[in-house]
Amino acid sequence: MRTVYIFIILVIYILLQFIWWSYLLVDLNNEVFEHRIENVSLKSTDSLSAQIEQDQLFHKLHQRRWMVVGEGLVFLSLLAWGSVQTLRSFRKEMQLARMQKNFLLSITHEFKSPLASIKLYLQTILKHPLDKEKELSFINKAIADTERLDNLLENTLLANRVDHEGYSFSKEEFNFSALLRLVVQKYNAGLEKPRIEMDIEESLMIFADKLAMTLLVNNLIENAIKYSSSDSLVKVELNRNENQLVFRIIDNGIGIPFSEKENVFRKFYRIGNEETRKTKGTGLGLFLVKYIATNHNGKISIHDNKPQGSIFEIKFSEKVKRNTSVRPGN
Repeated sequence: MRTVYIFIILVIYILLQFIWWSYLLVDLNNEVFEHRIENVSLKSTDSLSAQIEQDQLFHKLHQRRWMVVGEGLVFLSLLAWGSVQTLRSFRKEMQLARMQKNFLLSITHEFKSPLASIKLYLQTILKHPLDKEKELSFINKAIADTERLDNLLENTLLANRVDHEGYSFSKEEFNFSALLRLVVQKYNAGLEKPRIEMDIEESLMIFADKLAMTLLVNNLIENAIKYSSSDSLVKVELNRNENQLVFRIIDNGIGIPFSEKENVFRKFYRIGNEETRKTKGTGLGLFLVKYIATNHNGKISIHDNKPQGSIFEIKFSEKVKRNTSVRPGN
């Protein structure tokens, strides 16, 4: 912020100096032409020729004034444009720095939390005699935390590769319905009571990168659970609509304001401030969801659920060119 203030002060100083020097230039120009007109009057004996020469001098004077005005307007326009662009760049840099700070704060907690949980479950199993049911419950929770940690690592690695190396999607045809059922079963197994309902049409095939699609589904389910109350249900839907596969994640959570529906897909972006936000997350999940969907000929949108909550919908076209890999930007 200090840099912005210094920049504004410099722009104001330049503007004032330009106005002052423009005034001096115009004033000096007037003085020069007044002396030249006096010289013409003193030297010339022919009043008609003197008048013609004075008229020519006045014409030149007006031309120079308009030249100063024109150049001044160009300078002011460039100064204004450059100042606006620079301030926008400063603002973007500050927003990026703030989001990166939020990411570092959140990623530290996101890594430590499942590791501490897994350690606690294993230590409890080792140190205390537990009945079979309790021990199995602890093991399932430890596995769920391990998968959460694995999902977080995959998100971080993929986001890094997207930014630097690019990511190749190795596509194959597989049963998307079966993949969804497997992911949902894993989530429900790690919870005390099932929170995810399924409405999945059987045997719907998709031509896609299986690992990337698994990450996409995981991120959307994690997002739905994260912003919903512990007793609310999340619904996973998949069906065919003409030549499209329609995939939906429906929750009854806090919802997303209309003004934020595009922002949530930005990298590192999270609604609110990381230092006061209670929900976990890194700001990478939905960014990668949109990236994966876009590179699989999918169109993602967010709708309001009634009476509350959100519906994330992705429509995958079945008319996808079958190539073995897709490079970002192609």
